[in-house]
Amino acid sequence: MTRNDMTSLLISSRTAPAKATDLHAKASPDFAAKLAETQALLQRASAEFAPVTQASSLGAEDVVITHLINAAQLDITVFVLETGALHTETLALLERTQAHSRAPIHVFRPVSESVIQFVRDKGQDAIYKSMELRKACCGVRKMEPLARALKGQRAWITGLRQEQSNARAEVPLLDESEVATKGLHKFNPLARWTWGDVWHYIATHQVDYNPLHDQFFPSIGCAPCTRAISLGEAFRSGRWWWEDEAAKECGLHVKP
Repeated sequence: MTRNDMTSLLISSRTAPAKATDLHAKASPDFAAKLAETQALLQRASAEFAPVTQASSLGAEDVVITHLINAAQLDITVFVLETGALHTETLALLERTQAHSRAPIHVFRPVSESVIQFVRDKGQDAIYKSMELRKACCGVRKMEPLARALKGQRAWITGLRQEQSNARAEVPLLDESEVATKGLHKFNPLARWTWGDVWHYIATHQVDYNPLHDQFFPSIGCAPCTRAISLGEAFRSGRWWWEDEAAKECGLHVKP
């Protein structure tokens, strides 16, 4: 889709809201090969690395992976970090996913006492005051629950893509950098997919997705930390937009 095509869709959305599938669905010339590669990688993860689980933020990439897991009837569980600060649209999608997924959907929440203490000590808006405080909030709401979600697992699956940001440009299909320290293999089955590939799959298979994507939220996290982006902005510009561009991570996928 050209910039002029996208602009026309954005203008027309004033009267008829554009769907993310209309805006973005465009398969790469080698999409069939990438899809086969992804399916084979998921099959391998299930067969050779059990127990294995998918980390899902319920974003576009993650709903694609969950759909592929269900379609192939793989022995892979799915977990969601319900931080206590998610958008209502995300929570609604979580309920629908739990209702219809063949793969078990496990929800991990932060320790309520830790959240209360953080808000009491640092304030409700502490995340906007410094990067240190924002990362501390991520630590309470995401990193500690993540550790529980991955306990006992041999491998986990993410929706990381090389196209998402400069920090993720070298994301491999199989990341073994955490094997020595955590005993965890990390699969990134969509690493080589484009944004157009993701939405082509969603449109083709009518995958249920977060309606915030229709409102120009390409990357969706906690409500206080996520905004819509404008035409021409980088993919993750809507995440922690008040911070330096190089710091667009919460810690889940940051290597020491």
